[in-house]
Amino acid sequence: MNRKNNTSVAHRAAVFLDRDGTIIEDRGDLSDPSEVVWFEDTVSSLRRLCDHFDLFIVTNQSGVAKGTNSMQEVDRVNATVSSHLAKHGIPIVATYVCPHERVSGCRCIKPKPYFLKKAESDFRINLKRSFVVGDHPHDVELAQNVGATGIYVLSGHGRKHLDGIPANAIVADGIGEAVERILECARSAEDRQKHGEQHGGQISSP
Repeated sequence: MNRKNNTSVAHRAAVFLDRDGTIIEDRGDLSDPSEVVWFEDTVSSLRRLCDHFDLFIVTNQSGVAKGTNSMQEVDRVNATVSSHLAKHGIPIVATYVCPHERVSGCRCIKPKPYFLKKAESDFRINLKRSFVVGDHPHDVELAQNVGATGIYVLSGHGRKHLDGIPANAIVADGIGEAVERILECARSAEDRQKHGEQHGGQISSP
């Protein structure tokens, strides 16, 4: 389960991370980088993924459409998030933002797969070997819509929406446990792949 194996094939695996309530505290529509509050295990957890996956952030920021913050403010907050992670050796390949309200019927709001399909095309991501992590049922549904694996976290608004996820969904207390589950799934997939190769077959993963 190493990144070298990922880069030896045409498409790499990725982890698509929700922002608010998943890697930072959900404090509403953030308009200034000083409002960012990190979960204490975010950095140490995400660092464990870097050798194995490309990391993306996918976030709905409807406050832009509502007028509670601006796209420029959202961009500054996202730049601070990405910069902080980069300083700790955690590169974010791209941050995707939907600034619309759900009633607008836009093409990019989660759980619509627009941004994940864009990552697939722009960065040669294998979505079926990828993961989506978030604290809303839409994050799990987003994963399902592209054949990825969804990890539902109970941080943020996760506990409030727990009744809205499928019975077979993978549930984690927070980002730390979510990363554990991702690595477990990846190890299991790699073991299946090796077993298939030893017996002359091919097994898709995860």
